[in-house]
Amino acid sequence: MYLWIKALHIVFVASWFAGLFYLPRIYVNLAQERNPAVIERLIGMARRLYRFTTMLAVPALLLGLWLWLGFGIRGGWLHAKLALVILVIGYHHACGSLLKKFELGVNTRSHKWFRVFNEVPVLLLLAIVILVVVKPF
Repeated sequence: MYLWIKALHIVFVASWFAGLFYLPRIYVNLAQERNPAVIERLIGMARRLYRFTTMLAVPALLLGLWLWLGFGIRGGWLHAKLALVILVIGYHHACGSLLKKFELGVNTRSHKWFRVFNEVPVLLLLAIVILVVVKPF
């Protein structure tokens, strides 16, 4: 059972991160766009992707919780990983807040800022994978 839950957890985490990789890329385009029709289309894409990404995050988190509590996974590396997962949840929430600002037409960020913002989940995923695989402490 453990390996099935672990496999599903990995699939949902990978899917969740795929959305977190692409959503800020839409924001880069929104920050550069001036055509109202294109802006509306991009906001619709972002809205649907955010909703779908949120639906993927829920089973990823629940399966991770099951692995932790149900199978007694322990170690200092896990505490660090959980701290990074909290940052990922915060990043996901920040994506939702930014989407609301775009929907209201009050974006104050440049496309360059969104390009940097877009790299955050890559760094978080890198750190999480290293902690899980290497278990340095």
